[in-house]
Amino acid sequence: MSAKTAAATLAATFVGHSTVLLEVDGVRVLTDPLLRRRVGALIRHSPSPPASVYRDLDAVVISHAHIDHLDVPSLRLIDKTTPVLAPQATKRLIKRLGFADVTEMEAGESRDIGRVRLTATPAVHGVTRHPMAVPGNTLGYLVQGRLTAYFAGDTGLFDEMAGLADDLALALLPVGGWGPRLPEDHLNPLTAARALRLLRPSVAVPIHWGTLYPPWLPPAFNAQFGRWPIAFTRYAAHLAPSVEVRVLAPGETTRIDAARRERAVT
Repeated sequence: MSAKTAAATLAATFVGHSTVLLEVDGVRVLTDPLLRRRVGALIRHSPSPPASVYRDLDAVVISHAHIDHLDVPSLRLIDKTTPVLAPQATKRLIKRLGFADVTEMEAGESRDIGRVRLTATPAVHGVTRHPMAVPGNTLGYLVQGRLTAYFAGDTGLFDEMAGLADDLALALLPVGGWGPRLPEDHLNPLTAARALRLLRPSVAVPIHWGTLYPPWLPPAFNAQFGRWPIAFTRYAAHLAPSVEVRVLAPGETTRIDAARRERAVT
């Protein structure tokens, strides 16, 4: 293996919900920043992320305008010189927070950040931030260095997943939510496992679980949310046995080298 190939690295830290810190060839990209203790009536049931997660970022990507994905108080914590890639109809809101570099994206559009290319991908999900909001779009993102990661954002299953990337090292797939049911425009443990058959990644990490809980539901019911990644792992073993599933608790990191082998889970 050449020194150039051996230096190719990809690390993913599951911060919680849909927030993941991706580090690809030294470029730090934070997805859908949700960094505070509560969102509306939902309470965070995992440790608050340390400031090291959202400092010295090279880019922020936002999948859609729902308040648990485009969270204004969380964005206020991030350095305003950080480039932000976001869906249509969100630039004005993000600019008002002081960010100087905001790019509204359509599926298929790309932007280079250092040695990494960020490409917006389609997603199937409701997009209205509130009833009077201007409709936008919903996106996933490919983060492409010498290894490629796919962040699905919030989405249901769609056939075009099969053509998103030829050689995918990591897929970050939502497997749950916070309420008693998941609509069809959300992946669940079974449909996320079916997505693996289309995406064919080397490694999959379940996200969008284990973070936000409604306080009005009994603890025994809320405990069911923690079983979603377990169910996903079982379905994946049957439907996509070649994919390695790594379940990370909020705050944990996994690393993939050029040979798609884990170096550490911290």
